[in-house]
Amino acid sequence: MSVAISPFGPLAVLLDPRAGDDAVASEVARALDAGGLDYRIQVAATSAELTRLSGAALDEGYRFVAAVGDDGTVQDVVNGMFRDGRPIVPEAVLGVVAAGGCDLSLSFGLPRDVAGAVGHLVGENTYPFDVMKIAVTGPGGERVIRYAHNVAEVGFHAAATIAAGTRGHRTNLRRFIGFWRAYVRTSAQTMTIGTDTKTIDLRGWSVVIGNGQFADGGIRLSPRSFPGDGVLDALVFTGPKSDAYRMLPRIFRHGDHLPDPNIKELRAKLKIDVTAPRALPVVADGQPLGTTPVTFQVVPQQILLKV
Repeated sequence: MSVAISPFGPLAVLLDPRAGDDAVASEVARALDAGGLDYRIQVAATSAELTRLSGAALDEGYRFVAAVGDDGTVQDVVNGMFRDGRPIVPEAVLGVVAAGGCDLSLSFGLPRDVAGAVGHLVGENTYPFDVMKIAVTGPGGERVIRYAHNVAEVGFHAAATIAAGTRGHRTNLRRFIGFWRAYVRTSAQTMTIGTDTKTIDLRGWSVVIGNGQFADGGIRLSPRSFPGDGVLDALVFTGPKSDAYRMLPRIFRHGDHLPDPNIKELRAKLKIDVTAPRALPVVADGQPLGTTPVTFQVVPQQILLKV
């Protein structure tokens, strides 16, 4: 079989074993062979290893890296593409092969099956997209820096994701149970939200920071977000806590919960800060990161997404 020369050079494929067993790796390899791409596959044992392998591939001269797994996998690989606050390789290309669920794929209309997603790794079409640089508070009060690509949650929505269990085990039943566990434990409090030009105090129970649109297994939680416009969208849920379930049908349907008088919409081209008297959990791309205080900074169009 002849090997196709990608316009971005050979492809480094990084596979998260939490996306599936050896059958997934075999399926990815078969699809890559069918597409004739020049590639290598590495399987990482941990999130930290995914990040390390991503950075190592770029150091070795690769420009084209593909993440096989879920949104957490993509986040791990994206973090490996940055070092000392800047991309290791200018305009590096990121491919996404959804295996085990990947909400980022929905924002771009990418296939959520392995064969279809691998098909999108062929060719030259890319989309310059933004990521978020998140400075979150760690368990010892230290400041932790993490890059994320899709949707972040603070407060109730973050607590519901954490209560649903670890990655790879969040079934619909677990999400349902996690939702109600978080609902019982969550209460509204005054939060201070800072954006580029102003700082406001709001009483609310959840904040959603959108770069992409979909989260939590395909819910269109931040429907006005576009991951290449250089803007972060913040939705602050300020109404009664019962809105958490009252709005669910509208969110599930088409993400038509906006506009709503109980949701304060904010936008920022630089950063969004969230602080509260009591520490609130912070989740991004389905991964628990820490607690408030937290800062979300826009990193515009530093990575090319293969579409």
